[in-house]
Amino acid sequence: MADDEAAVLPPPPPLPPPCRPHRQLRPRGSRPTADTTPRTSQLVEVFEAALRGNTIAVLDTGSGKTMVAVMLAREHARRVRAGEAPRRIVVFLAPTVHLVHQQFEVIREYTDLDVMMCSGASRVGEWGADHWKEEVGRNEIVVMTPQILLDALRHAFLTMSAVSLLIFDECHRACGSHPYARIMKEFYFGSQWRPDVFGMTASPVATKGASTLHNCEAHISQLELTLDAKIYIVEDRNELESFSPPTTIVNKYYDAYMVDFDNLKSKLQIFSDEFDSLLVGLQESPSNKFKDTDNILETSRKSLSRYHGKILYSLNDLGPIITSEVVKIHIESVKPLCDSEDCIFSKASLCLHMSYFKEALSLIEEILPQGYGELMKSESGSEELTKRGYISSKVNTLINIFKSFGSSNEVLCLIFVDRIITAKAVERFMRGIVNFSCFSISYLTGGSTSKDALSPAVQRFTLDLFRAGKVNLLFTTDVTEEGVDVPNCSCVIRFDLPRTVCSYVQSRGRARRNNSEFILMIERGNLQQQEHIFRMIQTGYYVKNCALYRHPNALSYDLSIQGMYTYQVQSTGATITADCCVNLIRKYCEKLPKDRYFMPKPSFEVTIEDGLFKCTLTLPRNAAFQSIVGPLSSSSNLSKQLVSLEACKKLHQLGELNDHLVPLTEEPMDTDFTTADEKCISGPGTTKRKELHGTTCVLALSGTWIHDSENITLNTYRIDFLCDQEGENYAGFVLLMEPELDDDVAPSKMDLFLIPNKMVYTTVTPRGKVQLNKKQLGKGKLFQEFFFNGIFGRLFHGSRKSGAQRDFIFKKGHEIQWNTESMYLLLPLRDSSYIQDDLSIHWEAIESCAGAVEQLWSSYQGDENVIPVNCIPQKRRGGQEEIIHLANKSLHCSSIKDSVVLSLHTGRIYTVLDLILDTTAEDSFDEMCKGKASPFTSFVDYYHQKYGIIIQHPEQPLLLLKQSHNAHNLLFSKLKYLDGSTGKPLLMEKEQIHARVPPELLIHLDVTTDILKSFYLLPSVIHRLQSLMLASQLRREIGYNQHIPVTLILEAITTLRCCETFSLERLELLGDSVLKYVVGCDLFLRYPMKHEGQLSDMRSKAVCNATLHKHGIWRSLQGYVRDNAFDPRRWVAPGQISLRPFPCNCGIETAFVPSHRRYIRDDPSFFVGKPCDRGHRWMCSKTISDCVEALVGAYYVGGGIAAALWVMRWFGIDIKCDMKLLQEVKFNASHLCSLSKINDIEELEAKLKYNFSVKGLLLEAITHPSLQELGVDYCYQRLEFLGDSVLDLLLTRHLYATHTDVDPGELTDLRSALVSNENFAQAVVRNNIHSHLQHGSGILLEQITEYVRSNLECQGKESEFLQHTTCKVPKVLGDIMESIAGAVFIDTDFNVDMVWEIFEPLLSPLITPDKLALPPYRELLELCSHIGCFLNSKCTSKGEEVIIEMSLQLRDELLVAQGHDRNKKRAKAKAASRILADLKQQGLSIKQCLSKAKQLDIVTSDLQFDLTSSGTQLSYSDLNDYHILEGLSSVKKEVVLPLKMEKGGPRSALFKLCKILQWPMPEFEFVEQRFRTPIVMDGATTTNFNSFVSTITLHIPDATTITFQGERRTDKKSAQDSASLMMLHKLQELKICICKT
Repeated sequence: MADDEAAVLPPPPPLPPPCRPHRQLRPRGSRPTADTTPRTSQLVEVFEAALRGNTIAVLDTGSGKTMVAVMLAREHARRVRAGEAPRRIVVFLAPTVHLVHQQFEVIREYTDLDVMMCSGASRVGEWGADHWKEEVGRNEIVVMTPQILLDALRHAFLTMSAVSLLIFDECHRACGSHPYARIMKEFYFGSQWRPDVFGMTASPVATKGASTLHNCEAHISQLELTLDAKIYIVEDRNELESFSPPTTIVNKYYDAYMVDFDNLKSKLQIFSDEFDSLLVGLQESPSNKFKDTDNILETSRKSLSRYHGKILYSLNDLGPIITSEVVKIHIESVKPLCDSEDCIFSKASLCLHMSYFKEALSLIEEILPQGYGELMKSESGSEELTKRGYISSKVNTLINIFKSFGSSNEVLCLIFVDRIITAKAVERFMRGIVNFSCFSISYLTGGSTSKDALSPAVQRFTLDLFRAGKVNLLFTTDVTEEGVDVPNCSCVIRFDLPRTVCSYVQSRGRARRNNSEFILMIERGNLQQQEHIFRMIQTGYYVKNCALYRHPNALSYDLSIQGMYTYQVQSTGATITADCCVNLIRKYCEKLPKDRYFMPKPSFEVTIEDGLFKCTLTLPRNAAFQSIVGPLSSSSNLSKQLVSLEACKKLHQLGELNDHLVPLTEEPMDTDFTTADEKCISGPGTTKRKELHGTTCVLALSGTWIHDSENITLNTYRIDFLCDQEGENYAGFVLLMEPELDDDVAPSKMDLFLIPNKMVYTTVTPRGKVQLNKKQLGKGKLFQEFFFNGIFGRLFHGSRKSGAQRDFIFKKGHEIQWNTESMYLLLPLRDSSYIQDDLSIHWEAIESCAGAVEQLWSSYQGDENVIPVNCIPQKRRGGQEEIIHLANKSLHCSSIKDSVVLSLHTGRIYTVLDLILDTTAEDSFDEMCKGKASPFTSFVDYYHQKYGIIIQHPEQPLLLLKQSHNAHNLLFSKLKYLDGSTGKPLLMEKEQIHARVPPELLIHLDVTTDILKSFYLLPSVIHRLQSLMLASQLRREIGYNQHIPVTLILEAITTLRCCETFSLERLELLGDSVLKYVVGCDLFLRYPMKHEGQLSDMRSKAVCNATLHKHGIWRSLQGYVRDNAFDPRRWVAPGQISLRPFPCNCGIETAFVPSHRRYIRDDPSFFVGKPCDRGHRWMCSKTISDCVEALVGAYYVGGGIAAALWVMRWFGIDIKCDMKLLQEVKFNASHLCSLSKINDIEELEAKLKYNFSVKGLLLEAITHPSLQELGVDYCYQRLEFLGDSVLDLLLTRHLYATHTDVDPGELTDLRSALVSNENFAQAVVRNNIHSHLQHGSGILLEQITEYVRSNLECQGKESEFLQHTTCKVPKVLGDIMESIAGAVFIDTDFNVDMVWEIFEPLLSPLITPDKLALPPYRELLELCSHIGCFLNSKCTSKGEEVIIEMSLQLRDELLVAQGHDRNKKRAKAKAASRILADLKQQGLSIKQCLSKAKQLDIVTSDLQFDLTSSGTQLSYSDLNDYHILEGLSSVKKEVVLPLKMEKGGPRSALFKLCKILQWPMPEFEFVEQRFRTPIVMDGATTTNFNSFVSTITLHIPDATTITFQGERRTDKKSAQDSASLMMLHKLQELKICICKT
């Protein structure tokens, strides 16, 4: 031992004679062949001993204990992998979080094992049995703290049979009630399978002070017995010392600190007493005479006392200079708390603390010499200040030690102190005042509940800096004593002496470098300290000797594992002991409903009976039971444990603790179709999840009657059309079908929207029955087949050009097959007036098509590609110039106009517009090509070459024909085509394309144009009728005995995707409230002992989307859902052949889709809504849930709450609502009313204008849970739960009925605002209801008072910033509004109408759409989406205060704002409010953008809002790259962009770049061109007649504006992609981005 002064220490005691080496235990296998080999042969001995039996390895720090443990873990894993042992895991236990991280990294570095780390920071306490099973199943070794393992074993999440090896790091802790000892006593010794045990320690004795040889032996024996293992110690350390060199022990002596500061101390004490009196004086206010303020006061006084004690300790031990640093540290830690505290009482107490610190600092600085900082930096400054008593000799000695290190930057020194404040203050003094410029100085504290302790993450960061040599001098507490690996540490200084042998050994072991020193700082002349050091050294010798030479029959103590009070669940094996039950009861109480004014806690009351202790446990009011009495016990502590054990048993029996003995929480619903070896998909009821479903067949349209040979009687439904423009006439039609439709399906009315500005009012009325004979049925069938195929399909298939033989669909022997699932006839009526009493089918028109079909068939019975000459009329004779010869007749030219004809060569149906008197078939064909050169010399040449037709009357004038066109979806709203701001039409009618055809190629049809025009309306009409029939069919399935309008049901199954004038969203909103209301009432009555939190969880689970999805699927609702817009191009009438078939590739032969994993996806690229020909379509899973809610809403609107209950039960929702239980609730509440509160209750009744029949209900509704601490056993929480549902329904019902024309999204915002806590709180204050609140919280009273004051200041002010940032709403105010509503609801026997009569005046004025104010952050996000800018947010914290910084880049200005608050949401609102205010100054607000947004949503989905009107646009040729780069200095690094070349890829990449760089969104403009013939692009003919060219404009802030024109494309999106791709290429040239395809 080296010494700077003579140190007289006695020699160590002589060693006893050797007795016995380590005892051999049962063999456990052979030595492993691992690549991780031990450092020395001694470690091989330890490893082999550990393989032979349970072993406690006693080795010095750094000698390789962890490596042996790693080798053991590898060996156990090898056996499992080789199949030599069943699958079990290795558990590596470390006592601190830091050691868990360290050992985890070692295992991960030196092995290939699957390793998992568990600590409190990883939220393991929230894991359930399934999570544990999953984690253990996929890992081979788990590193964790012992408490986590103990809890997992107690709750049977993990069992000893699943563990093959237990490793105990720092195993000397396995004594008393430490989790190490508990694991062994409670689970290891009682397990049939006992895992191997390996313990590691540098000192097996961890007692304080000195120990005798006998005590050491007893401690070692007890440790061996506890761990069921034997000590193993290496006797010969020579080889180990090459890896763990011995440390030189140096004693440094300092003088006792004899300076007396009695005057300063007395003044500090006086100030402490004064401020303590001021703290007590805070309670003189009436609002502070509550238990919570008492607790704050008690805590505050204790804190002040502790702060004062730390100051006095520092003054006595370190000197006034460092004491001043202590006070400054206190000021810096308390000031942020004081600034951010929103509780006035707490803030006042913190301010008093600050005042005390300032006074104390002033007193201390008064006695300090002037310029002591400069003096300290001089050569002899510390000596001078020490002599004068401003720093202690102990601190000066430490300074001299540091000076002795010189200026070497290789110094790595740990300085151990006892107190956290010592580490912080001395480190601050050394770094700031002494100023060792050559050293980097820091501190490391932790392992404590003190607020001064550093977090684990900061601890790890600081230690990493020390290991890396970036910190040279590290002040630390005992956090770095145990096991922390700092191999390069050159010196350890014990500023405060170690208290235990273990602390001595371990701190000495931190010095690992060669020639390292272990410096003990000892007070000169302090015999007690010297004796303490000697005894610790002596005990170290005793420990080593006992381990090496202990007699085989050494004293052994019994391990007390019998007689423990336990409770076990047989189903799981979960076992708890009495000593852990107190914490379990507290944990259960923490799960109960609470707020910041009331924390539910258990109460223990211990009494003494006949010398024994008996404890009564009282639980909060909302617990499953209120009190229980425990058995008599021998001690007070044991009586608390035993009563807690009994309480846990009862809670388990009541279902409050699950079978794993943890407080019951609502588990998330299992995700269907998810297996362990498959990728997890989104849960049911979510938008992300896509499901394949079938479509329900409309039974009313099914049949086979069209093929009947006898007469058939059919139901008739007249369809009439009335246009809103004069002169536009449409012929009526009759719908013939076999079943009779419901009364609200027909008659029915519908509006058809034609553009640009035309509407056709349509009526469908039943006209009784009609009988058709076989001939009439055949004619009607042929008419329908002829016209629907001739107009919307083809009468011929194949062509000369394609090489396929031309085939006539009505060829002899061929009959078109009708789908039996779609069986009806649509025939024209003779009279086209609006409504007639009689029904006259236009048989002449029907029969005319038969002749046309016959002529066509005759024409093509030869060569089907050439029209024979004899089919054409002969040449005209003289005098017949006014006669026009058609293919089937000759007509006067005056009769040709407005007739309907059928072309022989194309099979298309046309309307004759006029005769072209100046053009004949002999004229040039160039006119048809718009002046371009034509390959045909004339029309005669054209028809001869293309169709093989020889024109017989080339001198006849050509006919100008209007071509038939596709049907359109006429069910769109008229408003969809109007500009929201100007009302002008956005979409215009397309230019008509006309044909010029020789008359002799046309067959005249005896059909009016009015009939032909009506054909274009019929697809939309029939689609709507089919939808009504489907809704009617669903109504019959539900089977409610009262009539629910079919239109409501149709609305409930129609999604927004259908693009109709109605959708389910409004009904969904109402149905959500109805479900919440009904389920809430049922749960409230059914579970009178459940608290509000449990009821809320149960309600949430009952009405969540996943549950509703399950109910909807069970009733096959998915088949009824209308989830895609009507597509007339795919619509076919019976007998019509589809031109756009969509064959089924779903792999299902039936229309029904079974529930299977392969029919579920969460890939966003899946196209939703488009059905195949079998009716299969992909659907968002949430859509089914929405339809369930909407149907409930529809039945509530149509039939009231009884109808809603019926449909809910039809879905399988378990609803009882036993009204007998309501009377029990009222009876129980009748006993609550106290005479002392009667005046208060009557006063409140007057304000409500309602007298309660059960006064106790109102008393319960105004009683806050905080009164439970004063013995009140009731509160408003259950009534709040009920009232929440009632008010939500009433307000939603009001909005649904009142605002019928409001957008569903805005309706949702209105409901959110109306049922918000803020709105309810304002109503409470407005009606002065808050003054009647019964509570026991001073903090609550203080906050209510402050809110009332702020609310009064906000009244009359239009500043939304004030509204959202200054008025902080206590939740309690909104709660009592809901609870009073619940009380009225019960008192009126569940009469919602009476509740509304009472509460509508209280809540008035109700928020209306024009008064709706969105939350600031939400409004800002919506505004950003409208103006095409990206919002950037950054969150930081300063103490307990959250700082949100938001930035928004406009075209030429960057807006930045900050929000500060203890609550992140409020801080975000403050920052958003400031940004909104800045935008408003620039004329930008959400209201100004709404009309333009509507227009943009219709025209294009991409943003085109022009943020400013100024700015220079540059084309590609004008770009100056250097000029642009000058303005892009903010782009420091090129952005790597993934670029997909598929549709939408370039746009997405460009938008992503703009978001990253916070640039405004690009703007697009279009130029559309229309052509008469299909467009040829890239040498290929397309099917499109329109082309688009897109121009993109990108504004780069503070740089320039770039404009590009893309290439021509056949659709708008592709045109945008082309322009976006050009822009990306240019930005890549400018080195702004790198596009990777």
